[in-house]
Order: sequence, then structure tokens, then C-alpha cells
Amino acid sequence: MSAELSSAPADVAAPTPVLRWLGRADYEPTWRAMQAFTDARSDRTPDELWFLEHPPVYTMGMNARAEHLLAPGDIPVVQIDRGGQVTYHGPGQLVVYPLLDLARLRLGVRTLVQAIERAIIATAASWSRLPTTASRTRDGARACIRAGVASTDFIKRSRA
Repeated sequence: MSAELSSAPADVAAPTPVLRWLGRADYEPTWRAMQAFTDARSDRTPDELWFLEHPPVYTMGMNARAEHLLAPGDIPVVQIDRGGQVTYHGPGQLVVYPLLDLARLRLGVRTLVQAIERAIIATAASWSRLPTTASRTRDGARACIRAGVASTDFIKRSRA
């Protein structure tokens, strides 16, 4: 299976993606807006990429347990419907939410995550002196990259 991002098949016109800079946005309203966008979209809805940063917040994924979060202090904690455990989001972290119709793009979640990771690694390597070997670059990049993708089908099933 190829891990490259592919374009939409010729018989399905993929609308041009919409890019949105949302600035600093609270986590929970953004998360709810993503859910609403996903629930309302049709096969003609253009994909969107939302660029933003969050004020300090911890998210507790579906695999998280209370003991995983040791001392949140005054930082809000939001229980979410995504996989993973505890994630900190805060100022200075660029967050990009891809709201994509994976079926239309003929992509699987794993393929998308791998393509996102490779794009970030290639970009970071072009800006700095990261190692150029694939294994060292990938390992080094994992310290600063967390590509989290929520599958819409899974989210809809888990909310039902």
C-alpha cells in the first residue's frame, strides 16, 4: 500500500480545501465546532485545514485514566472522544486540524498519519540540521511531532 497522499479519483471532483487561521482558540469550543462540521458535511463539502493554538489545556483521550494526569493545577482538563491518553496543548504549539473526507480522497487513517509525519519531518529537515537518514530523522522527529487523527466513523460510533 502506498503511503503517499493521492488526489481524488477522476470521477469525484474534490473541492479545493479551505485553509483557516483561527488564532488562539479554546479547546472545547473548537472540538465541538469540528464535530458540528463533520456532522453537517456532505459529499460536496470542501475539506478544511484549521490552523490555531490553544490556551493551556489537558485533553483526556478514551484510553486515559485519572492517574495519568498527576498535577494539572489550574489548567483545564477536557475529556474527549478521541483515542490516546493525556495530551497537553498550549500557547506556541501550532495545531493543525485536518477535516478531510478520507473516503473521497481514498485514504486510510494510517496512510494519512504517515504522510503528515513525513511532511513535517521533511519540512523541519529543510529548516535545520536534522539527521538525513530515515530512521534517525523519524526517531528524532517523534520527540516534537504528535500526529493525532480522529476517524469520523469511529467518533460517530463512539458517540452513539
